[in-house]
Amino acid sequence: MSERQKEESPIIETDAVRAMDAALARAPDTFAAWGAWLDSPPGRYLLAWEQAALDDAVVDVFGYHALQCGTPGQDFLRSNRMPHRIVAHAGSDPGLVAGTNHSLLSIDQFEELPFASQSLDLVVLPHVLEMTSDPHQVLREVDRVLRPEGRLIVTGFNPVSLWGLRETLGLPLGSGFLPPQSRLISLLRLRDWLRLLSYTPDDSQHGCFRPACSSQRWLDRFAFTERAGDRWWPILGAVYLQSAIKRLPGMTLQGPVWRKRFSGRVPAPVATHRGTCNRG
Repeated sequence: MSERQKEESPIIETDAVRAMDAALARAPDTFAAWGAWLDSPPGRYLLAWEQAALDDAVVDVFGYHALQCGTPGQDFLRSNRMPHRIVAHAGSDPGLVAGTNHSLLSIDQFEELPFASQSLDLVVLPHVLEMTSDPHQVLREVDRVLRPEGRLIVTGFNPVSLWGLRETLGLPLGSGFLPPQSRLISLLRLRDWLRLLSYTPDDSQHGCFRPACSSQRWLDRFAFTERAGDRWWPILGAVYLQSAIKRLPGMTLQGPVWRKRFSGRVPAPVATHRGTCNRG
């Protein structure tokens, strides 16, 4: 673009626009790194637990339209019976290997969803909030497209876990364990965000209690920690699943207040005999 065209152009390039362009350019790399991490032994271990947990979470959710954002290589909606199921991805190569009865949609970013307001009955966000630069905008956009009484399901890494501890200690040294550019969001913070949007969080689930091991051999050695962790320290799992229902704030209807009618008549006094009659 020439200098004259820049002067005549009504579009002014600001810092916010540059930041948005940088986020769009970085999004495919972020989700590509996420897909590569899922091919590792801890990634496959994570997907196995999340697939089983989401199969139980979405099986009894009814409606017409369901949406899964991210992780197109895994069909987290396979147990749901809605007639229209959509898997949206933000990368260039979806790598879809699972699922047949759904549509595949390619979008630029999850901060702007190409759906009408209040048109979806179920939205699943598998680690999407951790991979985006603006998780608040993602939740606001999901709130826009979700119907009242619709269900939102979010999965994320638990900072209060062995995996979160290794990520916190190893990231400053350049040896992080979790996917790059992932921002850990605690379950308590996520619940606060959902309540601010008038959602009612359901009971959460935690899983993946094995230590942060990069090899399949060591993960198999600590298989005994699954049952022990689920019983003795359930909130210390490496991953959590939070389900919430969208509530629509409304007014409390009250019946009409009927005023008592006043006829204007004063009741007649009643004479009572209080003494005895004296005879002369």
